[in-house]
Amino acid sequence: MTMTMKAKILLGLTVVTASVFAGVYKVPLDTSADRVESPLAVNLSRVGTIRPRSTDEIAGSNWRLGCEVLDRDFAIFTEYRDYIKPLGIKIVRLQGGWAKCEKEKGKYDFAWLDQSVDYLRSQGVESAIETGYGNPIYEGGGGHDLGAGFPTSEEGLAGWDAWVTALANHFKGRVNIFLMWNEPDLGGKTPEMIAAFNVRTAKIIKRIIPEAKIAGLSLARNSADYLDQCLKAMGEDVNLFDWFIYHGYSPSPESSYAIVEEQKAVLAKYNPKARLWQGENGCPSEMATRFALSRIPWSEYSQAKWDMRRMLGDLGHDVESSVFTICDFNHKGREINLKGLLRANESREVIAVKRAYYAVQNVVSVFDNTLVRVKDSTFSTPDGTLATYEYAKGEQRIFAFWVQASGYKRINPKQSKDEWQLEYTRPDDSFATRPAMFKYRGAPLKDPVWVDLLTGRVYAFPAKNQLIHSDGVTFINVPVYDSPCLLAEKGALPLM
Repeated sequence: MTMTMKAKILLGLTVVTASVFAGVYKVPLDTSADRVESPLAVNLSRVGTIRPRSTDEIAGSNWRLGCEVLDRDFAIFTEYRDYIKPLGIKIVRLQGGWAKCEKEKGKYDFAWLDQSVDYLRSQGVESAIETGYGNPIYEGGGGHDLGAGFPTSEEGLAGWDAWVTALANHFKGRVNIFLMWNEPDLGGKTPEMIAAFNVRTAKIIKRIIPEAKIAGLSLARNSADYLDQCLKAMGEDVNLFDWFIYHGYSPSPESSYAIVEEQKAVLAKYNPKARLWQGENGCPSEMATRFALSRIPWSEYSQAKWDMRRMLGDLGHDVESSVFTICDFNHKGREINLKGLLRANESREVIAVKRAYYAVQNVVSVFDNTLVRVKDSTFSTPDGTLATYEYAKGEQRIFAFWVQASGYKRINPKQSKDEWQLEYTRPDDSFATRPAMFKYRGAPLKDPVWVDLLTGRVYAFPAKNQLIHSDGVTFINVPVYDSPCLLAEKGALPLM
């Protein structure tokens, strides 16, 4: 292997052809069986590739897709819209943009947002519109970007109420999911202020669209205590909401789930019918200096692994899950946010399809609503560094797993009693696998395959590695690494 080839593998960067630099920015999707290059090598016989399924082929799933920041012109919808349907995700998050809709008091222009909503509807995709931010044309009307203050003046609040009313009336019959102000816990607002503003906004929408589904809070943090304070402040109005959203980035997605389970317990106390929604999580495709997960040496490979681990971890914890975001965007005055599944330049033009796009496409293609998570799964391993989940499709089984930690670290070392906890690790650029053993107190797989979800490649799993005994079956010499893989019945998978 030449040094140039090694450099490409280490960086994990999608090669951009010369046509990009000539100004041709529409990049075709690779639909071949080898659409993702990878140095992964396993001693198994390849028998196929996961077949991508578009929104037409998927009735529903756990996934949402971020198509944000159009309200501030940080991205261009027409640059990336053709990549949405092939990804297969059925619900898209948009931001409403009061300041973009009302540039002159009392006059609303929703044409820019209609363009997105109507196109998505034509592709079988549902829009979820977020109602933040404010509008500086009103004194005390709040700020129009991340971390901005709420409207505070009498005039500003009246303007907000009128805009939310106009938004709901305009999209009634076309949009049924609405989200509250994005990351309101940034900028010094109290839980009581956030709760009151959420309730105020939700009541307006419900008055106009009684059947609307509303997601509350959209908190930047992942905190059970803060969630408790917000929900308590809502009182009986907590029942206006169908979901409550948190974000909360972490270099290793699995490290967040202990707090997620605490949040679920808090939510059950105040509104048992509502669900948690992880509303915004993604990973940069290279090192960034701003935004979440910055100053870490990411690559396209580690981004793809991270996105899949977040998606499947959320699914495994019964949390609805958003992928942030479809496309890099130029956050003016800051820098390009590199968490997109598509690469974009400073002019907001799409110039490449990242490996993460195809990896997310693979996850979406396999894990739709026809699968049921087996909550009392007996699929297990003595190796605590592995994450494991079981899904059923009728009588067929799909087992998902990956390396989530390097081992255990000792806590409270000064105490006589040893206490240990998993030391979660973020995904990196390594493709070295190790053999693992899994036990399952159920029937053996009839036509077992091993799947690398990053590339979508499917391999026959040897019969000799499936040891059948009176207590079930033991799978031995199963390749594992820090990217999600599957053991599954071949017939449960969509294959090319």
